[in-house]
Amino acid sequence: MNDHGAVLNVLIKKNGLNGFSDQEIGDDHLSTGLDTPMKKDAFAISDEEKKLKIADLFEQIMDVMGLDLEDDSLRGTPNRVAKMYIDEIFSGLNPANKPKVALFENKYRYNQMLVEKEITFYSNCEHHFVPIIGKAHVAYISSGKVIGLSKLNRIVQYYAKRPQVQERLTNQIAKELIDILETEDVAVIIDAKHLCVSSRGVKDDTSATVTSFYGGTFNNSDKIAELQNYLK
Repeated sequence: MNDHGAVLNVLIKKNGLNGFSDQEIGDDHLSTGLDTPMKKDAFAISDEEKKLKIADLFEQIMDVMGLDLEDDSLRGTPNRVAKMYIDEIFSGLNPANKPKVALFENKYRYNQMLVEKEITFYSNCEHHFVPIIGKAHVAYISSGKVIGLSKLNRIVQYYAKRPQVQERLTNQIAKELIDILETEDVAVIIDAKHLCVSSRGVKDDTSATVTSFYGGTFNNSDKIAELQNYLK
């Protein structure tokens, strides 16, 4: 290895793959792609085994922080956290939990946009593992097939229930709808509050983050204006 290669290796080990520290990557939302970063062997062990491991590790974290694990209130916390992580707030990591979606023929011949707005979701920031709380607005124009309204909510919830960044969440929901509905005419808007901003760091409790995806017909300014009017 030449001198330049040796220096590069040191920089990668010290600052991360892109020359930035982990803290900088986390705060600036860099190095994030469409797919949730997962290990190849992510499902090599069962959910029950994962809960046992998480409970053991979380107990160690609590112990390091100096908490008394013999206290009645704290004794069951490691198990409660493990169950919550696997069965609830991060259940969207497991493809087995992906909602089953059935398509129906658009017998009503409804060819205007359908909007499901104010879909409440709870996610978690993958940089600090604190909550993201928001509303998703989803719209599509049928290409001949439709899905049940509740499935739109379930798709949002599925992708929200994993460590996330809002930009990725927006695009994952949009891509899923494009694939299911077989149309590019899909729009997704997310308005969310990030506790990593409001409860730590800059501690700004009044700001919110808005992201959007406009596909197909929704790239038309008139359609965007029509959608925005529905959301008012």
